[in-house]
Amino acid sequence: MSVSLEQNPLVAPYRELRARLLSDPHRPTYHFVTPEGNCQPFDPDGAIFWNGRYHLGYMFQNERGHCWGHASSRDLLHWRWHPTALAPEPGDPEKGIYSGNVFINKRGEATALYHGAEAGNSIATSAEPQLDHWTKLPSNPIIPIPAKGSPESQLYSSWDPHGWLEGDTYYAVFGGKIPTLFKAQELGQWHYVGPLLSHEMGGVDDFEDVSCPDLFKLGDRYVLLCISHACGCRYYVGRWGNEQFHPEQHERMNWPGGTCFAPESLVDARGRRIMWAWVIDPRVHEEDGWCGTMSLPRVLSLDKDGRMHIEPAEELQQLRVRERRLSQLTVAAGETLVLDGVSGDCLELEVTIPPQAAHRFGLVVRRSPDGAEQTVIEFDPAAGQVKIDVARSSLEAVKYYTFCMIGGADNPEVSAQVAPLALNDGEPLKLRVFLDRSILEVFINGRQCLTQRIYPTRRDSLGVALFSTGGSIMVESFAAWEMAPTNPW
Repeated sequence: MSVSLEQNPLVAPYRELRARLLSDPHRPTYHFVTPEGNCQPFDPDGAIFWNGRYHLGYMFQNERGHCWGHASSRDLLHWRWHPTALAPEPGDPEKGIYSGNVFINKRGEATALYHGAEAGNSIATSAEPQLDHWTKLPSNPIIPIPAKGSPESQLYSSWDPHGWLEGDTYYAVFGGKIPTLFKAQELGQWHYVGPLLSHEMGGVDDFEDVSCPDLFKLGDRYVLLCISHACGCRYYVGRWGNEQFHPEQHERMNWPGGTCFAPESLVDARGRRIMWAWVIDPRVHEEDGWCGTMSLPRVLSLDKDGRMHIEPAEELQQLRVRERRLSQLTVAAGETLVLDGVSGDCLELEVTIPPQAAHRFGLVVRRSPDGAEQTVIEFDPAAGQVKIDVARSSLEAVKYYTFCMIGGADNPEVSAQVAPLALNDGEPLKLRVFLDRSILEVFINGRQCLTQRIYPTRRDSLGVALFSTGGSIMVESFAAWEMAPTNPW
């Protein structure tokens, strides 16, 4: 028996929203995007490979407050949405669900360790094949938020937790201005151990906190992936011993003007360490009906010298269609070479440029025919820097701040994101560039990745070009693919 729309009042507005999302020129097509609503924050949380599927939580907001959404995938590309994993319920101590992770406990259950707003760090478990339902510990919070001015408040914050099982002992990092370590033999009985870091590293400012922590073994070292709220995504590489992390280096994954925030990772069945980050949108409009995007899945590894390597997951190659290849291209000094037959707003580009004498060179994307709109990816070999220049990315006024916190109105604006990148003698520049409407991710030589939002306004801002200043360059190879969409709308 058919039912009319009048008897299904949700159908018409659902179709209207879907049509609006499909027509939005800035909504990404193959990145993980919220199915609806303005999600701020949109932290990835609770990532775990469970029963042959990648499971990813994400923060969203509804009438109950901050919640954990839940989606899963077989291929890192196509996602199925599940019921809400965690939300504040009547009688719960927390008023919202904030960041945390999922690990396997002694009983083989998936265990979510999360921050309960206005309560403290808390735990929920699930052993279901699809992880559709979670049971919170009756004793939550496991560690309450210390009372202001109490002795405990001088030692730790019950904030952004990350837990794991090591032997017969549970450990947890609690984030905050001074990250701390807790441990337990049972999930409901945790004890303070002490500061997580044995010492701080140079290049880290006093005002930086450690939030959204993610501590894991990688090769023969350990990595502490985290954010500081003032500067965005960053990481330490070091060693774990005597119940403390001993950092040996500190690097960033975000620079002024960038939008890489709130990282989360998992290990899959192949042993790959895969991470996502929230790509903050500085241009949120309620009428758009959506806001919340993850970075592409990135595979992390360490080389023999303990340096981080960052590569896009190989599964993304399955999205490539309509390949275009060019080789042995010469770009004269001062020239911008527009590439015929290469254009679009959903592309993957691969470029290899041998060592050059030019002062600066690189790639232009989302270029209008007259160059009024364009985004420039520039490498400066003398300075050892790669830059994404967004000064002409949009004819609209878009504010990029020196840090990626939402609400940075009191902070200076910038027009380019600049990251360090020093090539070895004789090493070519290798770019892998992913364009997806308003998102630009640039992987450089497997050692660096810049994440940027861009908002071209012109429908013809689709061009791709090469450029050089101070000398000519020879481009050894250039490849371009259109990328098939993975989002249902």
